[in-house]
Amino acid sequence: MAITRKVKDLMVHLEEYATVSEDASLYDAVLALEEAQERFGKDRYKHRAILVYDKDQRVVGKLSQLDVIKGLEAGYKQLDMRGLSHSGFSPEFIKSLIKQHGLWSKPLEEICRKAPRIRVKEVMYTPTEGEYVREDAALDEAIHQLVMGKHQSLLVTRKDEIVGILRLTDVFMEVCEIMKACQL
Repeated sequence: MAITRKVKDLMVHLEEYATVSEDASLYDAVLALEEAQERFGKDRYKHRAILVYDKDQRVVGKLSQLDVIKGLEAGYKQLDMRGLSHSGFSPEFIKSLIKQHGLWSKPLEEICRKAPRIRVKEVMYTPTEGEYVREDAALDEAIHQLVMGKHQSLLVTRKDEIVGILRLTDVFMEVCEIMKACQL
């Protein structure tokens, strides 16, 4: 008999995940991520994002590794880089944009010194409707959402509350284990 796996069987509970206030600095967010990774099981993939909560302790956003890096360079706010590398633009054209907008023109150490002054809410990502999944949803439904939306994770809900995160890495590990078991 086939086992119906649910999202809640694979999700990482909110209390196990890196979280930070929207008013925290990028530096604080990096420290929160580091601390959560130290607490998390050594046999699991490390966290690659930070969940952001508001003054009412409700999750309102995510901060990915890419968001942190982009947040350090103010020029990205004026330049929409989404999809440029996948849009057929040549590396030369992309380099010209970087030069034109003065991106990464200062030493990395100098750019990183700004991290304590940059607020998370200035650079966080606000998830869209398709990035939420119910904790009691079947895993195949969540897999479809991950694939079709090209998401790295989904926020897991119970009623209107976010209770965890379903990471693509954990789904991938589960799929691999099932694939191997099917071959026995």
